[in-house]
Amino acid sequence: MNSKAQLTITHLTKKFEANSVNEKTALLDFNLEVQKGDFITILGSNGAGKSTLFNAILGKFLPDKGSILLDGEDITYEKDYKRALNIGCLYQNPMRGTAPNMTIEENLALAYTRKSTHRFFAVNKKDSAYFRELLASLDLGLEDRMKTKMGLLSGGQRQAAALLMATIAKPKLLLLDEHTAALDPATAEKVLRITRSIISERGLTALMITHNMEQALAFGNRTIMMDSGRLVLDVRDEERAAMTPQKLVELFSRSARQALSDRTQLSVS
Repeated sequence: MNSKAQLTITHLTKKFEANSVNEKTALLDFNLEVQKGDFITILGSNGAGKSTLFNAILGKFLPDKGSILLDGEDITYEKDYKRALNIGCLYQNPMRGTAPNMTIEENLALAYTRKSTHRFFAVNKKDSAYFRELLASLDLGLEDRMKTKMGLLSGGQRQAAALLMATIAKPKLLLLDEHTAALDPATAEKVLRITRSIISERGLTALMITHNMEQALAFGNRTIMMDSGRLVLDVRDEERAAMTPQKLVELFSRSARQALSDRTQLSVS
């Protein structure tokens, strides 16, 4: 095992409604090692297991088999609320993960103090100035709207603010689950630029699910593809730099066929 690995997933397997006519294998012997500072984009068709992988990392269910290590610590059976102290997550729906009836400032304060042992939080002048500085970095004019309720923001503004919330406490891992899919193209592009900037400036380790192959190759340093709950492709370094969406589709198709052939032979034997 690499000592620099921030996330290590080994032989992760999960079946839903096992031993029934509705049995669904969501993850099958999934293995992945993520180094500190990696920004990995994840591709795969609907049902490939991408969101299920995130839910496994977040502790939304327990796996049938395998292990998950975060920064060398085994979190496979750790409660989800404990994992949330070290894992930030942003979802497709801008309404998730924020308190709509609280102000932007109050939302940021909640996220900022989530690792605190104190039961209650209070926003002091120093924190308020820090939040204002962070909001100004988004270049969305939100630093002048700190007292505005989160629910009154546009989808793009809210998603950008939610991104700050997910990263303000410097998580060990950031998960981005198609976080720009519900936004219009121009807004999505801006939020992606903000995402890249925050990840780079804070030196975060991140996984980003996307259905856009151009985005998958343009962002981060590594691209993986999933099929039927398995990791079938891992592209990085010079190979990724020379990759095009068309080449990626061709490579994925070959890898998926090979993976299917391997599974068929295994079941027969």
